[in-house]
Amino acid sequence: MPVKPPRLRLPPLNALRAFEAAARHESFAKAADELGVTPGAVTQQIRQLEAWLGFPLFRRLPQGVALTDAARAALPRLSRGFEALGEGVEVLRAGHGGRALTIAALPCLAQLWLSPRLSGLRAAFPDLQVSVAAMEQPPDPRREPYDLALFYEAWDGDGQDTILPVCAPTLAARLLTSGDLAGQTLLHDAVWRQDWRRWLSFAGAPGTVDPARGPAFSLYSLALDAALAGSGVLMGRKSLISPHLADDRLVAPFAQAMATGDRVALTLARTNDQHPQAAAAKAWLESA
Repeated sequence: MPVKPPRLRLPPLNALRAFEAAARHESFAKAADELGVTPGAVTQQIRQLEAWLGFPLFRRLPQGVALTDAARAALPRLSRGFEALGEGVEVLRAGHGGRALTIAALPCLAQLWLSPRLSGLRAAFPDLQVSVAAMEQPPDPRREPYDLALFYEAWDGDGQDTILPVCAPTLAARLLTSGDLAGQTLLHDAVWRQDWRRWLSFAGAPGTVDPARGPAFSLYSLALDAALAGSGVLMGRKSLISPHLADDRLVAPFAQAMATGDRVALTLARTNDQHPQAAAAKAWLESA
């Protein structure tokens, strides 16, 4: 009678996933950001795995954590295992001919660059389903396989994005020189909080206007809405505000536009099992 070898007993997959992310980043907080959970949930999963194994995987330090030797030795194999799982899932998805084209995008680009183009994309590709995920960092193609990625990239050649102050037409009438900004509410995006300081220096107006004055918004679209409502002057990114300048809902009272050193980049993000219409959709979006 044949004897089957005992099946290898594995710990819970979520616990392994939390450990792999925390070990790779050497940070519970960064692992939580990647997995979309709280740091407390990552801690609980790792404690569950340590209890299952019977020994610790991290040394808890006053400033963060450090891997034990056993954990460091196991990490490359676990990382390869999760990458293989991800590839297997993508093979399953690729086998479904009607799967959606997936796009990962910076939130402001998803809202203000991509969203206005989606109706035209659907008209150009009637059978194409599109799924958009907003995220702060470009996805790792080994773990987050998207077809297209829409983010800013560093760029020092032609085609750089530019910034310049913009506001509602009624407000622009009061702005004859950059010094007139001293009496206005400056609107800030929280991520690009230094843009006002950079532009004022570029325009030759440092010291006359406080670049830190005014409210900051966690979403660029909210700062843009405030500018459209006449609530202040926004440091506008041309890549995000061009339609509003074109239809005169916003006005640029000063001609000095400063190059940012980056540009909008739409890239093919998936390394394997690319959507059959990904390249054509990318070309359409870039030409729209």
